[in-house]
Amino acid sequence: MPPPLPLGAHDRAGAAGRGRPVLDVVVPVHDEETDLEPCLRRLHAHLTESLPWSFRITVAENASTDRTLEVAHRVAAELPGIEVLALPEAGRGRALRTAWLRSDAPVLVYTDVDLSTDLGALLPLVAPLVSGHSDLAIGTRLARSSRVVRGLKREVVSRGYNLLLRRTLATSLSDAQCGFKAIRADVAAELLPLVEDTGWFFDTELLVLAERAGLRIHEVPVDWVDDPDSRVDVVATARADLAGIARMLRALATGRLPLAQLRDSIGRGPLPDELPGLPGSLAGQLVRFAVVGVLSTAAYLLLFVLLRGAVAAQPANLVALLVTAVANTAANRRVTFGIRGRLDAGRHQLQGLVVFALALALTSGSLGLLHLADPTPARAVELTVLVAANAAATLLRFVLLRGWVFRPSPTPVAATATADLPEPVTAR
Repeated sequence: MPPPLPLGAHDRAGAAGRGRPVLDVVVPVHDEETDLEPCLRRLHAHLTESLPWSFRITVAENASTDRTLEVAHRVAAELPGIEVLALPEAGRGRALRTAWLRSDAPVLVYTDVDLSTDLGALLPLVAPLVSGHSDLAIGTRLARSSRVVRGLKREVVSRGYNLLLRRTLATSLSDAQCGFKAIRADVAAELLPLVEDTGWFFDTELLVLAERAGLRIHEVPVDWVDDPDSRVDVVATARADLAGIARMLRALATGRLPLAQLRDSIGRGPLPDELPGLPGSLAGQLVRFAVVGVLSTAAYLLLFVLLRGAVAAQPANLVALLVTAVANTAANRRVTFGIRGRLDAGRHQLQGLVVFALALALTSGSLGLLHLADPTPARAVELTVLVAANAAATLLRFVLLRGWVFRPSPTPVAATATADLPEPVTAR
């Protein structure tokens, strides 16, 4: 018997609003009486015609002072699958948190009312969440393949903000503030109670928590056209974002956020098996170790040259090697051998210092022999000898790091269970 086919557009439209939907698309609105109706009609048509799952659209109206609520109720009465949630307090973050936590859909979506993001990205946004492959999904306007139309001011502010996030909160996400996101409901239930912001920083706080918890975040390049009528106060939003960053830095520094518990309950654990090219295999480790080694050697030589102008060769070598050795051990721990978290980090650094002492003996001994042969060697000769000595020290370092410092535990790691998400709606 052939597999069942997805429901047609007419059947999906008829199913909208009946029973538990797969998708709940939340549109937070505040004083949007002009844009709301065309947004809802366009969004409803796209969900009906282009996606194979049942859906609900939730209008999260928050403390509007115009006719927004009236428009929302009127359109909801005409189109199936639209519900209106009226909240007494303003705040986009508060509206999203309330709507998502009360929803019974397994996949929760958010889009801005102006629909600046092309809805063609909606299917690739939610598909990895419906399948269980990813935990969150975000649209990004800053990917190479994204196509964006907006003014210079908004472009500079957006890129500057995301650069600030990467430097302060150590996030790898390219675009935290794009108004186009989705999250699995089981993940939202764990994360949302920890998100304190009720305004525009809500997105950033949620994503940083998710990334620190080890969740898989899927990024979708989008086409995006700026709304020239946008009423976002850039200055006030920037102040609130800076305050939010400072608050999160304090929370992370003091350990107030239960990141370890989140990683245990909803994070994805390490892979149980070794595969070629991954941190546990020799080939992958050699490639990563070589990259880290090249960068460390370059940093070491730069520091040596800078210090050599002020001190003798041996002290310059000692300081340069010590600084880069600590950084090298930390980098190899994470990148080469795939070790995360703080467990045994102190022991690893102490053992790394023993390896450093051996490297120091090699390089210092090489310099000593050079100066015995020639008390005033040329700087280029010194560097050549150091490069050769560092090559030997690097080989010794890899052997000791792999076989002693970062030797893997024989205890197997249990695989993380995945959530059971519903299949696309199908005809019977």
